[in-house]
This record gives sequence, structure tokens and C-alpha cells, in this order.
Amino acid sequence: MKLVSDPAIAKKIRKMSQRVRWQDPLIVERNIDQTRLVLDDGQADDCEFSFLVVGDSGSGRHGGQNPQRQVAELMLPHHNECRFMLHTGDVIYLVGSSEYYQQNFIQPYREFLLGGEHPKQIAYDQMIFKLPILPVPGNHDYYDLPIFLSLASLTTLPIRRLLRSRLDLDVGLHGSDTGDAYARAFLDYLKAYGLTTELEDHFNRYYTAKTDTGHCLRYQPGHFTRLPNRYYTFRYGGIDFFGLDSNTFNDPPPLPKTKQGQVDRQILEKRRQDLEQEKLQIMETSAKLDPNNPIEADELEDFQAKMSQIEEIIVDIDKQLATDKSTQTDTEQLNWLQHRLIESWNNSEVRGRVIYFHHPPYVTEATKWQQGQTLAIRNRLRGVLDAVAEEIGSLTQGRPLVDLVLNGHAHCLEHLETMDTGHGDSHIHWIVCGGSGFSLRRQRIEGADLIEKNRLMARSHLFIGRNGQGSHKGRPYSALRIDVKGEGQPKFIVRPLVAEWYQRQWHNRQLEPFIV
Repeated sequence: MKLVSDPAIAKKIRKMSQRVRWQDPLIVERNIDQTRLVLDDGQADDCEFSFLVVGDSGSGRHGGQNPQRQVAELMLPHHNECRFMLHTGDVIYLVGSSEYYQQNFIQPYREFLLGGEHPKQIAYDQMIFKLPILPVPGNHDYYDLPIFLSLASLTTLPIRRLLRSRLDLDVGLHGSDTGDAYARAFLDYLKAYGLTTELEDHFNRYYTAKTDTGHCLRYQPGHFTRLPNRYYTFRYGGIDFFGLDSNTFNDPPPLPKTKQGQVDRQILEKRRQDLEQEKLQIMETSAKLDPNNPIEADELEDFQAKMSQIEEIIVDIDKQLATDKSTQTDTEQLNWLQHRLIESWNNSEVRGRVIYFHHPPYVTEATKWQQGQTLAIRNRLRGVLDAVAEEIGSLTQGRPLVDLVLNGHAHCLEHLETMDTGHGDSHIHWIVCGGSGFSLRRQRIEGADLIEKNRLMARSHLFIGRNGQGSHKGRPYSALRIDVKGEGQPKFIVRPLVAEWYQRQWHNRQLEPFIV
């Protein structure tokens, strides 16, 4: 039984474009850049500032504990010193449903929200942030329920009871509607304006910022806190931030129609079959456990983590096995990133670049490091950076093309650095911040070095994830505070914030900051 359905890339692009009225004639006429915002907090020119990072946070209370809220409380002392928070995706589990925004986002992050002292009165599509939260969509923010499970959720309560009361997978009556809940929660949902006069009034009020690429949305904390698009850029403290939607360029290439391709297909089909059988076994076993028993509650948490892990592996296998399509890639977004990075390097006012998106190109988490999607993202981003490097030549003066890349998807906190890869992604620092919610994962047994064709491509310097066994099992959930220092080339001081659930108690850990 398949628990999630991942819409096709073409459908994601089409639906999201409709919601923001992408390149509507009135938008073109007004010379509005729908991929840019100005963060109007009166401090955007400061060269030294701090910001927070979380990712994969979107779970609620499980086994009597709420890891996401625990991490949110870790960040509270930093609110007054930080300008914004980046979210690397998977805002809502399991299928991005609007049903779960109250429990899995508004309640945990109530201090970020206007009116947060009464969180139950905040509608998910009417949120206004006091401290800006700037997300990118994760795969779970696009997921839907398969037709069978949607009908089962409505008509066969035993299935819902099994999934919700035993494994507590945050499955409701419907999914995200191809990211519609995310769009209504965070994007400027221009589709809602029926009359041209309404749209004109909206633009006159909120699209008043002037930039070198046209007029754009003015993001005003505490007043108007919408994003213009599913991918976007903003400049703060002389640093260009690029938020991407990696869900539309993560399709793996099709398996070749060769003998080896057939062998690979058979291996993947067998693995998928085994994983489905393992899911059924987990469901049967978990149905016998008592969530009120502390030991059995821990077992249920492990089963939930395993179920989520299996479902993501199945989605990845299905993408590799797909035969009814050629590989779909969001070339418009990738071309946009390429051109904007080139423009950034040719702008003397820009002193640094940060990219953030969901799927990590480099990671050593056990379930993600060699997935088809991971390698696809790596190759597509590498193609963009290769083109940028060729265009700008010696402008970099030995610096990496990007100062820092932030990702999620892998449920851990990890710092990696690429070596000389022979490509434009050489010598870049990559931080995976995907351990801010539930279902943490372990590091792969193969170790910290990522090898590609006998060449050392990347090395992991820090990994914080699930560890230990039995009564000594640790679950360290995490977020980041990043301090930007220096007036010229920026220095990033990364401060991990960790709350560990160990032996049924919370332990806040102080980790040494590191500099990139």
C-alpha cells in the first residue's frame, strides 16, 4: 500500500505558476520581477547580521514528545538577535495537508507569528510573521494521498486508526493538492484576485520596491510577509540569497535500454517489492504495541521513522523505474539561477552568495547519499555552476562560486566540504539542516568521504543524527544560528543548536561553532 503520491514535475510547475499568475500580462506590463523580494526591515544594509535555519520540521507531537517545539524553544533566546529564519523544506508531514498547519507549524512557531499568543485563532493561509520565515518547498509539501488511501481515509476507519493511532504518521483526509496548501500559506496567491482592479490595487500596495531587475514584492515583517514565487532571491547585508524549488529538477535520468539497464531495473523492482513487504510487517507489529507504555512508545517511534524512510526510498525507486516519460527538468528555473549568479558576480555591491533548497547534492546520511534524486540534483546544479564559472572567468579570484549551500531532506545536521571536483561546485561548504522535526537518520557505514569515479569529491566534517542502540539510543534534533561577520568577503560563524531526546529526557547540547 503506497502512502504518498508525488505529482509529476510538469504538474508542479503548471499548478504553482497558476497560483502566482506567472508572467500575467499585467505583471509584465508593470515590469514586476516575480522572483525577487526586498526584505524591508530597515536593517538590510548592515554588513553584520545573524539568521536562523531549520528544515524537515513539519511533524507534530509523537509519543508524548514534540521535537519540533523543543527546537523552536531552543531558538527563542536568539529571536531578538536574528533578522530572519530560512526553512529548507518539508514544512508539513506527511503529505503537506492544510489540516496539519495548525498542529505542525503554527503552534510550534507561534512566537514568530503576529497574534501568536492566540495561535488557534491563526488561519494557515493568513499567517503574518513578526520574525520572517523564508521557506522553500520540500517533497512532502507537494505530496498527495494516493486515490486508494484518500478513499480509505474517508470510508475505512480501521486503516486510518492503524496509521494515525499506532504509527501516528500525520495522515489526514487529503494531501497538499500538488503544493496548494504551501502556496496558500507562504506565497502571494495572486490567483485569488478575480478583478483586474483588485490586482492593480494589490500591486500598488505591496510591489513597490525598485531594483535593477524591475519592481518587486516588498516583504514587511509584521505587515505583509508573502513570497513572490516558489523560487526567489533577495539581498541582505550585501549577500545574495537564492531560494530554489528542487522538487522540479530532481528526476533521475531514465534507466538505459541495455542489458545492464534491464538488470538494474530488476534489482530495483525486487527491492521495491521487499520494501512493500517490510511496510506491511511494520504495520502488523505496531498494531500490537501500546503507545502508553514508554518502552513500546519508543518502538513505535522507531517504526514510524522506518515507515517514513521506506516510503521515501520507494518514491525514489519509482522515479528511476518510470517508463512513461522522459526525464523532466525545470530548465527555466535552472537558467534563471545561472543568469542571476552571473549578474551577482558582476555586481560590485554583492560580497557573497548563499543558496538554499531542499534536496542535498552532497550528504552522507544512510538513506540519501546515493539516491537517484541526490545524484540528479548534484549533476544539474553542477551544470549551472560550470556555466557560471565559464562566463565569469577570473572574477572569483580563487573564491568558490557560492559561499554556502543549505539543504534539508536528509534528517540530520551535517557539514560537508567539496574538494576539487573538476567542476564549478569545487571548494564549497554544504550544510544539511534537516533534523528539526521527527524521524532522524543515521550516517552511512561507508564513512565521511564521498568518492566519485575513484576521486574524492566531498568530505563530511560534522554529522549529528540518530545514534546508539537500545536504551542508549540518542535522537539529537537541531537548528542553526549563523552569524555573518566582516565588511568585505563574509565570514559565516555557524552555531549548531541541539536538543537531544535521550533515555526519555531532553538534553540541550552546546556544540562548538565552526567557521566557513
